[in-house]
Amino acid sequence: MKYVLLIYLEENALSDTERERCYGESAQLAQQLNAKGQYLTTAPLHPVATATSVRVRDGKPLVTDGPFAETREQLGGFFLINAHDLDEAIAIAAQIPGAQVGTVEIRPVLEVAGLPEK
Repeated sequence: MKYVLLIYLEENALSDTERERCYGESAQLAQQLNAKGQYLTTAPLHPVATATSVRVRDGKPLVTDGPFAETREQLGGFFLINAHDLDEAIAIAAQIPGAQVGTVEIRPVLEVAGLPEK
């Protein structure tokens, strides 16, 4: 089953040096997961100041700067993995460096027929 592991943290929780170390450790984890056939993709996200939110109301798009919800912790990146079950996904989420300073939300991915294969 596919799971997305959403990494939330305060944007200023890491210094530039800590952030670079986090990226390196995340790349190592991705390599380990890849060797086990569990890795699909991962990516850090640019700061929330670069975000744009779109809502459609009455058929018209409403575009605003920033995230939809204002919270202390922002979505900072994600892993998309294959795991046998939630327990295995939890074990992987606990290895994500961002979990040490933030929160990793685990969500099963709904498979929808008709989507392009990657």
